[in-house]
Parts: sequence; C-alpha cells; structure tokens
Amino acid sequence: MAKLTGKVALITGAAVGLGEGIATAYAKYGAKLCMVDLSPEVEKTAEKLRKEYNAEIVTCVANVADPEQMKAAAAKAAEAFGEVNIACCNAGVCRLAPFEEMTDAVRDFHIDVNIKGVWNTCKAVIPYMLKQGGGSIVIASSVTGDIVADAGEAAYAMTKAALVGLTKCLAVEYANRNIRVNCSQLGYARTPMVEKMALESNPEDPESAINDIARGVPMKRLAKPIEVGELFAFLGSDEASYLTGSQVVIDGGSTLPETMSIGTN
Repeated sequence: MAKLTGKVALITGAAVGLGEGIATAYAKYGAKLCMVDLSPEVEKTAEKLRKEYNAEIVTCVANVADPEQMKAAAAKAAEAFGEVNIACCNAGVCRLAPFEEMTDAVRDFHIDVNIKGVWNTCKAVIPYMLKQGGGSIVIASSVTGDIVADAGEAAYAMTKAALVGLTKCLAVEYANRNIRVNCSQLGYARTPMVEKMALESNPEDPESAINDIARGVPMKRLAKPIEVGELFAFLGSDEASYLTGSQVVIDGGSTLPETMSIGTN
C-alpha cells in the first residue's frame, strides 16, 4: 500500500511549479486530490495526473486570498471524497522591488496571498479535520525571511517568515486534537516564479541569474519540484506522525556556507 492511499489532500497553487510537483508526489503515493489554483490550467495538470497515476482528482479554480472561495474548495473536496485529511498550503507569490520603491499595493498583494492565503486555507480545512479526528497541514514557508534574504525581497521575506510563526502556533494549539502542522523552508527550485524573479533581476540575461543561484548552492543546482513534493508527501503522511511544529529546510545546502571564498574546496 502506498503511504498516502486513502488520504484526501487539498493542494493550493497546484497548476504549475511546486504545486504540480506536490500534486504529482501525492498522486504517486495514492492520495485523492482536490487541486486548487487561480488558473483554469489546473484542470490540465489534473488530467495529466489522472492518466499517469489513475488518480482520483477534483479541481477548483479559486483565489486563496478569498476565505469564502477556500471554504468552497474544502467543501468540494469533502463532498467528493468524504473528508479532508491533508492540506498543502503551497500557493505563494514573489515580486521584487527596492524597498523605497515598493508600493503598498505590492506589499498587500504578498500579505493577501502568502499570509492570508495560508490562513484561509487552514481555516477552511481544520473544521473537517476536527470532525474526523485529525489531519495534517503542510505550509510552504521559505529560507527567505526566517534564515536569509536578498535585496528587493522585503515583502516576500516578511510574509514567508510570518508563516513560521503561524506553523508553530497552530502546531501547539491543535497537537492534542491530532492535527499536525509543519512547514517546508525551500531555497530555490526551477519554477515559473523563480524564472520570473530571474527576469526581474536580470532582464537582459535571466538564465545567468539562475546559473548564479546554482553556483551558490553546494549541490550546484536548483531543486526539482518533485523533490519538494516528496518532502510534502512525507510530512503529510503517517510516517511523520511525531513531527509537528517543525521547520524542514530543503535547499541543497545553500544556507550552510559561511563564505563563498574561504575553505579548502
């Protein structure tokens, strides 16, 4: 039996990038999925996974920043499959700008999606988890904000760091009711969002920006979305039954080097 067989997972930001990697891992391990995304393209991704893994999947076009839309998404998952066992709070955004030029609208966009989006998703699924006696929530934080930061990432760093605090508080609050809450802290993966950041960083040669990221990682590459999906699958599964409130760094070692010039390598 696959480790997620019989589990029902709601995944946000599921159309492309990390969300597609997470959904792929969950489908591979036998979960039933409710794939949520702002883009209608989520249905194309779902159809691909249905064909490849014979997965049971419903999709929902919804904005995580809207609490009513997330309640409807959770209700759709419960109606289709009877319960909601796991929530993967993956949807997120990043827009780069110098702090003195960053508008309040851009700041609020990050808050609405990165913080309120996770808040709304948790609010939507927790009632089902309490009713059925437990569940697991996996939140996509980042090494950015809590551990490291780059110039121009003030809004992103602020919002991703906030998710660490939310993870810890929810983990404590629901531990005695059998709901586990953990967060991933990703470095860089090759995703559409990172490609957009590279374009913002170096409009003339965005690929060189991505290559520069890889050079700063001890493993000399960015993560693949499926590798992040495997972590989400573990944290959502019963194999992680004694993990809650954890921050799991998945960054190829990029936060480890003290310098890029001192040492024997």
